[in-house]
Amino acid sequence: MGAAMAGTLMRAGESVTVYNRTRERAEAIDGATVARTAREAAAGAEVVIVSLADDDAARDAYGGPEGLVAGLRPGTVVLETSTLSPGVVRELAPLVEERGAALLDAPVSGSVPLVERGELTFMVGGDAAALEAVRPLLDVLGKRVFHLGGHGAGAIMKLAVNSALHGLNQAIAEALVLAEKAGIERSAAYEVFASSALAAPFVLYKRAAYERPDETPAAFTLGLVAKDLALAAGLAAEAGTPMPQLTVNRNMVAAAVDAGLAEADMSALAVLLRDYS
Repeated sequence: MGAAMAGTLMRAGESVTVYNRTRERAEAIDGATVARTAREAAAGAEVVIVSLADDDAARDAYGGPEGLVAGLRPGTVVLETSTLSPGVVRELAPLVEERGAALLDAPVSGSVPLVERGELTFMVGGDAAALEAVRPLLDVLGKRVFHLGGHGAGAIMKLAVNSALHGLNQAIAEALVLAEKAGIERSAAYEVFASSALAAPFVLYKRAAYERPDETPAAFTLGLVAKDLALAAGLAAEAGTPMPQLTVNRNMVAAAVDAGLAEADMSALAVLLRDYS
């Protein structure tokens, strides 16, 4: 996702410096300047966009003498687009603000193709003035921007969205395998899904992954799904909100991870279900 954002920004004429802990991944982004550290990447930036896997990766990237916080200048805005726990967002915000910069938790909804078309949805928590300062950049990457409140509000909304999204993933996998095992050809069944009331954007852009799992690269792995659902379960516990479907979804994803599918695309729940006797 981060690489796709960098590409979209450069096509719009923006100058982009990138950093990744695995340098080869940064060097694979054509046209971008590659920084040696997160601090170096942040030092020359008016806007810092962060896209990482989880809470621990975010803490590592922000902290330490070579972390991005050490490179921030007054007035810089940090767009935290990772899916993080709201608590970690609130933990990181003061570190950024001590440098005279601003943190917006701005996770996104959308796939890599939507990034490339500039059609992401941003869910933003943080200072309204900081959001207005970076809105022209967000407009390059996204079609809709929702300001939902203070620090952590974007993270809360992203976990709510992902809870529903991963529930839909489970439902589509089950329904597709049901149709197949009952005698309907896979692509014919999916054509009906894509033409019916089920035709949410997720169903449309995941079609290749469901129909041709052996040919389609993983876009979002089941290992990351497990992380998202764990964060959502933690938030639900804090809020005192029962989420029975979330429990079912977590159990199914855990079974897939245990079966060796942690690095497979989230649609591989259908692969797991096909193997059930």
